[in-house]
Amino acid sequence: MTTRFEPPDAFQSPRFAQLPTFMRLPYVRDLEGLDVAIVGVPFDGGTSYRSGARFGPREIRVHSALIRPYHPVLRASPFAALRIADCGDVDTNPMDILDTYGRIERAVGAILAAGAVPACIGGDHSISLAILRAVARAHGPVAFVHFDSHQDMWDEYFGNRYFHGTPFRRALEEGLYDPKATVQLGIRGPVYGPEDFAFGETHGVTVVRAEELHRRGTGAALEPVRRLAGRKVYVSFDIDAVDPAFAPGTGTPEVGGLTSAQALELLRGLAGLDIVAFDLVEVAPPYDHAGLTAMLAANVLFELLSVVSLRAPAR
Repeated sequence: MTTRFEPPDAFQSPRFAQLPTFMRLPYVRDLEGLDVAIVGVPFDGGTSYRSGARFGPREIRVHSALIRPYHPVLRASPFAALRIADCGDVDTNPMDILDTYGRIERAVGAILAAGAVPACIGGDHSISLAILRAVARAHGPVAFVHFDSHQDMWDEYFGNRYFHGTPFRRALEEGLYDPKATVQLGIRGPVYGPEDFAFGETHGVTVVRAEELHRRGTGAALEPVRRLAGRKVYVSFDIDAVDPAFAPGTGTPEVGGLTSAQALELLRGLAGLDIVAFDLVEVAPPYDHAGLTAMLAANVLFELLSVVSLRAPAR
């Protein structure tokens, strides 16, 4: 293969130049030979409050240009260890969430069939249901690590069973992930009543609330995550897991969340897990300030790519 699956040398091409793919990686439509395929899912038809996440993939790519390719903490060079490319966006249907789900399933299914890890950039959190459908079809029910301020396990909204507050209730009902091998990190904020937590509790989902995480630290919060070793794992990172002081550009912000430093520590704690797919969702650029949220999101993706690369065989 002649394509160079690495960002261009920033000493030859300044980081603000060239087309804004993720970290200026090659734009590739042919999935053959890829280890990780980065794909945008620009859809926010499932939002219930502030829309704008459809612009997330583009803005995250723009701000990713500032990231350098070596991870000094994990001692990882993801682009040297893996063939990673930006495969563009799923052509979503902004008027139809169910049609969009089909489009996402087909795109993610093709990535998995090619033997690559899908790295999905949303978009609102409703897209995770479609991604999980494709992942479960390839791998069976997976273990699940979910960073969020909300459980996203409500039943419906205005009679609609599909929006960004329901994907993980629908996914559990469809048997796409193992609830007893599921850890939700950063949950917080007011809800409609105590019954809002009943669905997850009934099915054995482990919840590490933000208050507990602040009190006990990231090391203790990662204890249930480490027990997922040996399982195939799906990771979903809603940017509103992070406090709006660090990530204001999102649709449903909740105060009292993770700091950006805590988020990075938690992501690095995933090292060693067999991550078969992941998503980053709910970045809404119209509410961002100075690109703070998009920059953090780009770094979240780099962290996940670095973690995935640690399991790569030596070349």
